[in-house]
Amino acid sequence: MFDSLLRAYAPLFIWISLGIILFRFIPTSFSTRLGIVLYWVGVPLQSFMFGRRTELGGETLLIPLVVVEASLLSMGLALLSWWGWQKFNYYNAQELPKQQISLERSLDAGAGAIFQTALQEQHVTRSRFGSFILAAMLGNTGFIGMTLADVLIDPLYLDWAIIYNVSGIITYSLAVFIASYFGQSKTQHPLWNSLRDVLTVPSQWAFFVGLLSQDMELPLIVESGLQAMIWVVFASALLLLGLRLGSIKCWPSLELALIPAMLKVLVIPAMVGLTATCLGLTGEPRLVLVMMAGVPTGLVTLILAEVYDLDRELLIGSITLTLVGVLVILPVWVTWLN
Repeated sequence: MFDSLLRAYAPLFIWISLGIILFRFIPTSFSTRLGIVLYWVGVPLQSFMFGRRTELGGETLLIPLVVVEASLLSMGLALLSWWGWQKFNYYNAQELPKQQISLERSLDAGAGAIFQTALQEQHVTRSRFGSFILAAMLGNTGFIGMTLADVLIDPLYLDWAIIYNVSGIITYSLAVFIASYFGQSKTQHPLWNSLRDVLTVPSQWAFFVGLLSQDMELPLIVESGLQAMIWVVFASALLLLGLRLGSIKCWPSLELALIPAMLKVLVIPAMVGLTATCLGLTGEPRLVLVMMAGVPTGLVTLILAEVYDLDRELLIGSITLTLVGVLVILPVWVTWLN
């Protein structure tokens, strides 16, 4: 088992470390451009290939229901956790009275500067709130989950991992709505703009195209090339994470990121495992569901952060903590559930 885990995690360390090193030598705008390319090209390409390989039937029809359950649980628990965190900070904060703060700001900056600062603080809070939900809800089922499944799961049940990943398009569409609503500051029709963004998510259309083209046989060189490009997308996403890690000078959001990280690695997989047991699933099928539900926070959150201007530090903190958490908990899952 140790050798399998080493093979699964070696690419993670290699590409993330490379991104941290390259950050010193490439323009800062490169990561933003890379994130946009992955959003419009890389992730849709991966969705297209998974759509061509997906076969629904039998017990696998339960997987989308489990995905929906995990998504709703993640959102609900994230909302409750955020509310509790805000209450905790409120009762423990040592601040000046509002009148005194307003007077001091007026003397130092003037009314115009205060108004601009208030708008900026409101946008930062909205962005952080949206990022907090995404960190708990969106898992890396495509890049890391499929890599782990390919190494640790019996090939007979690899379709379970593929269907779980493909069913994640439901979660991803909801994540795009959240990112669009909380990430960008809009003054007109924010709800309509968010719904529009969901309907135009390129990866969901790419998946349906792949699903409908299953009977279409592509030339071998094209099929092999597309399959190889999946690994290019995987490496590029990890490289983006390394670039963002290299840009962080301190970790002010790491304490807050611990909450969605614990939800992602511990609470949600436990609930999914309990659901799978109640549905009569044991062995490899249950292990697949728990493992895919507990994969680290998705690297695609960084892509959404680049597109919708979210709190990158909070998302990077959650990704880092969940990566470490999975390293610790994965042997327990394999031993206990299998």
